[in-house]
Order: sequence, then structure tokens, then C-alpha cells
Amino acid sequence: MKRFHDLSEAEILALAISSEEEDARIYLQFANRLKADYPATAALFERMAHEEHGHRHALHEMFTHRFGGELPYITRQDVKGFLKRDPIWLLETLRIDTVRRQAEVMEYEAQQFYIKAAGRTRDADTRQLLADLAEAEGKHETLAQELGGQIETSGAKETEDEAAHRIFVLQIVQPGLAGLIDGSISTLAPIFAAAFATQDSWAAFLVGLAASIGAGISMGLTEGLSDDGAITGRGSPWPRGIACGVMTMLGGLGHTLPYLIPDFWTATAVAGVVVAIELAAIAYVRMRYMETPFTSAIVQVVLGGILVLLAGIFIGSS
Repeated sequence: MKRFHDLSEAEILALAISSEEEDARIYLQFANRLKADYPATAALFERMAHEEHGHRHALHEMFTHRFGGELPYITRQDVKGFLKRDPIWLLETLRIDTVRRQAEVMEYEAQQFYIKAAGRTRDADTRQLLADLAEAEGKHETLAQELGGQIETSGAKETEDEAAHRIFVLQIVQPGLAGLIDGSISTLAPIFAAAFATQDSWAAFLVGLAASIGAGISMGLTEGLSDDGAITGRGSPWPRGIACGVMTMLGGLGHTLPYLIPDFWTATAVAGVVVAIELAAIAYVRMRYMETPFTSAIVQVVLGGILVLLAGIFIGSS
């Protein structure tokens, strides 16, 4: 995976072309899925897809003029700093507010990319084209007005600041939530395996403490190294890594702390209650903040957590 600052001008233009192609496909998928219930909104997404095709054509002409016909194959997935696109268009039930949030996030990211790209190129015509595209992608208020007029009864408008706030929630809050989920589930097996193998509260506590801290360090480093913020403009990786690492550790400590109770069976009973509360809370968090349908949240988190817990108990008791 390459860093944005290491890309050549040819690679930047090629990346812009592939990004416009991807965005156009996503908008067309939104349009096709919404056409039956929201024809006016579907028509808006079709127009947005057409505009993205126009951007792609202008970028391709610029690339051909400057670098010839051989286009390097490079996508968002090959470059650090782009936001992860959840394939919400594949969900059985496509919520209109979810589509709107996704569209605003896409427009915001595209604007940030073109601003950064314009600052990296020396050719005046290319820089002007990228600046024009940044302006075109940056019309969040117009997007909010058009979508709001068709899918919201309140008539409230989203501003660019609110779109940027969504980026903050997506990239700062959600890493913390992801850490909480990972820490709560991944530490179940070692903690309960140690508990049932030794039937010693203190030994189980030490194993849980080590597993929680270790998972926190690992998740924190993984999140911090995943994006340097060069494209998204979401700042230093340190806050994201710390948030993810701390929440991972806290997720594991939740069912570790009951083993400070000297009596093993009492400690285990309390830990089991804590696990049940954690899994229910995590299922709600996935449904509320990560756009996961309720059934999927229950299956992925609760069922998965129970299986991990039972695996730990079985291994520890054998």
C-alpha cells in the first residue's frame, strides 16, 4: 500500500479516474435500488453518476494529453488514507438516511482528495482541473438541499460542517467502538479457559489483564498505522490509535475485573452477567452506529461471543 505523498502525478490522475468510476457505479446502484420508492431521489443519483462520468472523461483527457494512453491501474484500496466504503448498497433493506450519509461522505472525501492532489501537481492546467473538481465535489450544502427536499419532511439542511462531523464520528468514534467490540469478544476465550483450567480467580485475573492489555496494544497499532490522514484530513493517527487501543483494553477488562472476587464461582457468575450485558450492548452499538441490521448484529456479536465463550470454557475444562 502506497502513501499519497509517494504518488507520481500520473498515478494521482489515474487514481482520480478510478475513483470517479467507482463513485459513478455506487450512485447508479443507489438509483436502481431507490427507483421504485423514491423516483425523484433516484433521478438525482443518476444525475450525480452522469456528472462523475463527466469528471472521469475530463481527467482521462488530461492524462492522455500529458502521459499518453497507458493508464496505471491504481485504486483507493492501494493508497493509505481513504475511507473504507461499507457496501451498504448490498443490504436487503436500504435506508434512505443511510444512503444520504454515504453520499455526503463520498463527496467530502472526493473534495479533500482533489484539494490535496491540486497541491501536488506542477502543471498549471492539471492543477486548475483538480481545483475545479474539488469545488464541484464540495457542494455539500446543495446536495443536502436537494436530497432534503425529496426525502425529509422536516426540510432541515445538512451543512458541510455536519458532513465533516460525520467523518469525525466515522473515523474517531467508530475505531473506539470497533476496539470495544474486539476487546470484549476476543478476550473471552483466554480468560474463561484460564479460569476453568485453574479455578483460581487470581490466575484468571492475571490472564485477563495480560490479554486485555495485549489486545489493546495490537489494535491501537493496527488502527494508527492504517491511515496517515494525508487524504481524508482527519489528522494524526495517534488519537485514532489511542482511542481504539484504550477501548479494546476496556472491553477485555469488563469481564476480567470480576475475578478480583476471591471466590471462583461467584467471580465467574458475575463475569458471565457482565459478558451478557457487553454482548447486548455491542449488538446495539453495531445496529445504531455501524448500520448493521438487527438480525445480523445479533448473529455476528451475540452468537459469535457465545461461541467464543463456550470455546474458552470447553478448552479450560478439558
